Amino acid sequence: MSTAAAVLCDFHLGFLVRPWFRNVSRSLRKEPKWYLRDWADIEDVGQKAETFVACHLLKAVEGWNDMGLGRFELGYLRDKEKREVDFLVAREGSPWILVEVKYRDEYLSRSLKYYQDQLKAPFAFQVVLDVDFVDADCFARPGSPTVVPGRTFLSQLL
Repeated sequence: MSTAAAVLCDFHLGFLVRPWFRNVSRSLRKEPKWYLRDWADIEDVGQKAETFVACHLLKAVEGWNDMGLGRFELGYLRDKEKREVDFLVAREGSPWILVEVKYRDEYLSRSLKYYQDQLKAPFAFQVVLDVDFVDADCFARPGSPTVVPGRTFLSQLL
């Protein structure tokens, strides 16, 4: 198989999420995260949860772009102090949604609060998958970081 064919095949199996920076050239120098499109065989529940949410966020970002609702990007955040937020959705080049994914942990991530304060993103969610659905609108109003059930959050994307 040629190198080009191997790369094309790889992108059918997974996708890259790059670190988000306002400066695109700086983002390209940082290490991207690789996610499989099929999370079923991932054994670690934390990695499976993060991959599951990554796939849904990618689908939402691509759908919003395809429907002409704006220019959306999916990235992640990490700094030299090892603070990390799993995902950032940028809208028109500005941080819009921050997402930290947990399988079970409902203690709010300090990094989520730190990055929301730094970037002024209107929405910041700690998405917990092992929690029951709650009938609430996550996007009703911007505010401080919130712990939200995975089913609730994902049901409000595309």
